[in-house]
Amino acid sequence: MLTATLTPLAQALVSEIDHELELTRRLLTRIPADQLGWQPHPKSMTLTVLATHIADLLGGIDMTMQATELDLNQFETGNPAKAASVAELLERLATNGASATAALTAAPAEAFDVLWTLRRGEEVLLEQTRAEIVRHLISHMIHHRGQLTVYLRLLDVPLPYIYGPSADEFTWVA
Repeated sequence: MLTATLTPLAQALVSEIDHELELTRRLLTRIPADQLGWQPHPKSMTLTVLATHIADLLGGIDMTMQATELDLNQFETGNPAKAASVAELLERLATNGASATAALTAAPAEAFDVLWTLRRGEEVLLEQTRAEIVRHLISHMIHHRGQLTVYLRLLDVPLPYIYGPSADEFTWVA
């Protein structure tokens, strides 16, 4: 079994990612294709931008494990292309989840303790270990998934269970 060869931290993170990917996939499939441009408020992201961000977030784990910093001045040369369909969202989520899992699986224990820096040019915005950044990226995806549930509720889309039954699905599934 693969998990027997992983560091305990990588094993825990990969298990969590697998679980969160399933929950996220369940929610992304509910997005109405005819509402991709919808937004609840002019200051809010559109449904497509939010869902694309969710689908792409775990891709940052591979980058985190391969490098020791990200300079937003170089990264923000353009926003990632928005997904054009729900099928593309699901494909991007699967691809980014697989790259995250591969990066964590390949990482030796000491790689998680390496300091990682987020900067904008010379200004340091954040310095944490790679392990802390990986946890942040997982939590960040979960946070935006919560936003997506609000968007879908406002569109009167029945919500799936996430960590337990929703008002629309009462069945408990572990």
